[in-house]
Amino acid sequence: MNTLEQFKEYVQKINAKPTYTKPLAFGLGIRRSKAGKTLDVNFPAINWDSAFGTAALLQDVTGYESNSNGFVVLTKAQLQKAFDNFSAFHHEIEKHPNITLLQQLLENYNQPKGYQEIDLIAYFLFDKDTAVADAVEGYFKLQCLSQLHVQPHGLSLEGVFGKLNNIAWTNQGPVLPEDLSEERIKATFKGDVLQVSHVDKFPYMVDYHVPNGVRIASGSQVRLGAHTAVGTTVMPAGYINFNAGTLGNAMIEGRVSAGVVVGHDSDLGGGVSIMGTLSGGNKNVISIGDKCLLGANAGTGISLGFGCTIAAGVYVTAAAKIRMYNEKNEPVNLEGAIVTEGDNIVKGAALNGKDKLLFLLDSTNGHLICRPNPKTIELNASLHVKND
Repeated sequence: MNTLEQFKEYVQKINAKPTYTKPLAFGLGIRRSKAGKTLDVNFPAINWDSAFGTAALLQDVTGYESNSNGFVVLTKAQLQKAFDNFSAFHHEIEKHPNITLLQQLLENYNQPKGYQEIDLIAYFLFDKDTAVADAVEGYFKLQCLSQLHVQPHGLSLEGVFGKLNNIAWTNQGPVLPEDLSEERIKATFKGDVLQVSHVDKFPYMVDYHVPNGVRIASGSQVRLGAHTAVGTTVMPAGYINFNAGTLGNAMIEGRVSAGVVVGHDSDLGGGVSIMGTLSGGNKNVISIGDKCLLGANAGTGISLGFGCTIAAGVYVTAAAKIRMYNEKNEPVNLEGAIVTEGDNIVKGAALNGKDKLLFLLDSTNGHLICRPNPKTIELNASLHVKND
């Protein structure tokens, strides 16, 4: 297939097969494993609803004919065949990320003499809403999030914890915790040092992908599967869990727990904690609207709409009893009608997702109060510039 026309004919023949199904997403991955257990999988470039010619070629070369989510292991010969089938594009290879990746994999294809066993795989996603079937699918879906192909909750991560292995993440790659002692002894006699950064099912996002236009002051604070949009700044004490993150410019100095989504131009101050969906029985997805400010050591268990502020040290929960006031400090009900003091008390859940609210603590009596927010915040634009 030396011409573009020949390549198009080849792809059309594959598409015409009754067994062929176009995937929603796919990618080539480098899998590290040990004794049949997947340690991790790196997908350098995931294709989401795109590059269908490449998808067809890979399915043809590998013989993958299923229409269910899954993967196939590539031999070096299959890798070479896939690259050769792109010969019509070799003169402009730098314009085609998938062909460039194939070339890089071929040039570096090698089974190292070390702890990890390495193979190359092609993963195909047809249904984003099915539960995670294995560790490979878990890593693929997590990297779909971190590569910003989908926003948090944009695909199913049900069962991911049960499929990922607990790993000791070291300076020499992932190691099963039960093998650490032996590997440390081997390293010692080689004159090496085996350092463990953490023991967890989730690695750090920055070890796999760094989205364009973000600043992350401490890589250990952002898990793989975090969604960090262009313009996001994560300060040293900031934290973003998997299936959570930002949608635009954001200053993250606090904790973005699992499932939480932070809107454009919002600021989470130091020590902020937002109730997540990972543990504790909370099933409600918490979202922080655009232009919201959570002061230092503040927190919330309800969603905030546009332009809300929670003062420093104030934690708003769904069950909290909150006294409502208008701009003139008159007691009001949810509809804004003036009422007698005491009749203005509502539960935090009643304010879920509402816009332009200011939550404060009355330091004279300890009452949690809410009134209209007189102004919205403006982030320092110079801290969120995308440098090309």
